[in-house]
Amino acid sequence: MEPVFVLKSDMLRSQPFSTRILLADDHQMFREALCHLLQTQTDMEVVGQTGDGAQVLGMARQCSPDVVCMDISMPGMEGPEVTRQLLALMPQVKVVALSAYADQPYVLEMLQAGACGYVTKAEASDELLRAIRTVLQGRTYLCPDVAGVVAGAVVGQSGTARPAAMLGARERQVLKLVAEGCTSVQIADLLGIAPSTVEVHRRNIMRKLDRHSVAALTRYVVNNERGLR
Repeated sequence: MEPVFVLKSDMLRSQPFSTRILLADDHQMFREALCHLLQTQTDMEVVGQTGDGAQVLGMARQCSPDVVCMDISMPGMEGPEVTRQLLALMPQVKVVALSAYADQPYVLEMLQAGACGYVTKAEASDELLRAIRTVLQGRTYLCPDVAGVVAGAVVGQSGTARPAAMLGARERQVLKLVAEGCTSVQIADLLGIAPSTVEVHRRNIMRKLDRHSVAALTRYVVNNERGLR
């Protein structure tokens, strides 16, 4: 397991007026580059970092961050679920999503989970600094790569959210495999996740699509194949 880094409590108070930031990203070299960037800012300090989503909640309690920079895909627990649980426990924390992808499903899933910023890793330098400072002002920040994709995506022509757009990338994968007749255990093996995680995804998919049987989900996939690509 990758080591977790938490600064000592006396160091947390070394810059009492700086923004405390927790980094959660499973790419260690990328995370260290972000840490170096943030530590060059006189108004910011990194108080902890981890590459395991399941460790974020405990670290947040220990570090009391103002902002969590959250990767979407991490071992242990993925970014959207970590974000939901984190904000339920510490609603004052601001979450800025980090991702290699600017695709609509990824963005919507993190925003629906409660993130108030989204920055692609390709732009994670000055854009991340802008995002952190913006969300601390109570505003939402989307980097340029994402803003154009999101514009008009949440609300369709009918004025309501499009069901396919409400599904995250992992949920789309699970949905397609369910429609192909795979069991939760088989899906877990194919995707490299726990069967219990598959069950959570299945419940979330059924709730979001308002389809409550495998047959109904299969019909949905057949009728919406293009929208699920």
